[in-house]
Amino acid sequence: MGMNETPSADRVHIGFFGKRNAGKSSIVNKVTGQELAVVSDVKGTTTDPVSKAMELLPMGPVVIIDTPGIDDEGHLGELRVRKAKQVLNRVDVAVLVVDATVGKTSVDEELIRIFKEKEIPYLVVYNKADLLKNQTEHIHGEENSEVSIYASAATGQNIYELKEKIATLAVTDDLKLRLAGDLLKPSDFVILVVPIDKAAPKGRLILPQQQTIRDVLEAGAAAIVIKENELKNTLNTLGKKPKLVITDSQAFARVSEETPEDIWLTSFSILFARLKGNLKTAAAGAAALDKLKDGDKILISEGCTHHRQCDDIGTVKLPRWIRNYTGKELGFEYSSGREFPEDVTKYSLIVHCGGCMLNEREMRYRQKCAADQEIPITNYGIAIAYMQGILKRCVEMFPDVRKKLDE
Repeated sequence: MGMNETPSADRVHIGFFGKRNAGKSSIVNKVTGQELAVVSDVKGTTTDPVSKAMELLPMGPVVIIDTPGIDDEGHLGELRVRKAKQVLNRVDVAVLVVDATVGKTSVDEELIRIFKEKEIPYLVVYNKADLLKNQTEHIHGEENSEVSIYASAATGQNIYELKEKIATLAVTDDLKLRLAGDLLKPSDFVILVVPIDKAAPKGRLILPQQQTIRDVLEAGAAAIVIKENELKNTLNTLGKKPKLVITDSQAFARVSEETPEDIWLTSFSILFARLKGNLKTAAAGAAALDKLKDGDKILISEGCTHHRQCDDIGTVKLPRWIRNYTGKELGFEYSSGREFPEDVTKYSLIVHCGGCMLNEREMRYRQKCAADQEIPITNYGIAIAYMQGILKRCVEMFPDVRKKLDE
C-alpha cells in the first residue's frame, strides 16, 4: 500500500456471492468497469476469493471481493465454499447474484439467512434479466423490491442503478471514533515514539504510525516523531509538555519510565483496539494472564502476513515475555492474515495484534468468536502494558475503560 492510498481496513468491503454460473464475476466486472474476475461458461471458474482495492463511484474507496460459487462440489469445492463463507466475516455489504432465469434456490435462501444472522446489509441482483420473456411480470412479482434489482451483465441493463443501490447500503458513520484526534485540541502536540530496528520496514513507517500521524494532523495538533532513545532529551528541551505520548508497545518499559505521570501515555496498539471497537474487552481480557496454568495454550493472532524477523514480536518476544511473567510452561500457536480458527475452545487466552490490516467488522467477528466460546481475548500492546503494571495508566484518557479495570 502506498502512503497516499486509503488503507484496506478503512475501505468499504463489498462481497459478491451466489451459485456457480449465476454470473457473479460478470456482474463484478460490469460494476467495477474492469476485468477484475475471470469469466467463463464453465461452472466453478472462480476458485478462490478475489479481492481488489479500488475507487468506485459513487462510493469512493472500496474493496471488491468476488467469491467462489457457494454450491461448489467435491472436496475442493467444500474448501472453496468455506473460503467464500469466511469472506462474510469481513464484508460491510453483501451482493447476492441470482440467475434470473432460475430464480432463488434453497442455496440462495440460506445465504440470505446468514446475511441476516450476521447483520450484513445485502442486495439481491437478478442477473441475466435480458433472457426473461416477460421482465415486467418477474420484477413486479419480486416481494422484496427494496433489496433487489434485475440487471444484465451481458447488456449492461441497470448496472448504474445497481451501483447506486450498493452505495445506499454502504453508507458509513462519519462519527466513528478516531485514533487520537478526538483527544486533542489544535494547540496540543503529541510525541510518537517509533523504534527503528531491523524489523521496521526500510524507507517507510508502518501503517499504524502513518495513520496516527495523519489523525493527529487532522485534529490541528502537532506530531513529533522520535526514536525511543530520544524521548528523555526531547521532553527536556521542549518549551511545554506534550498532551500525549504514543509509543510502540515494544518500547513501553523505557518510555513509561521516562514519561512524567502528568502526561498521558498509550500505545499504537491500544489506540487501534479502541478504533476497532474492542478496547474495553481487550483490556479486561489481559487479566487472564494471571490465571494461566502449566500446559495452557495461547493463540497469538496477526491480521497481516509479513515476513517474520529473527526477533519477531508475535512469535518470539511475546511468548518469551508471557512465559517470564507467568513462570508457567505454556504452549503457543499462531495464526496470521485472514486465517482465524472458528473453534478457539482449546485456548486459555487469545492475544491479537492491533488489527490495522483488518476492518472493524472482521475484528468484531473475532472478538465475538472468543466471547461466544468464553475465551478471553486481549492484544499485543494491552498485554505488554498489563505485564509491566502500567495498563491503567495507559488507558487513563478513556474513563469508561479505566473504570472497568477498577471494578
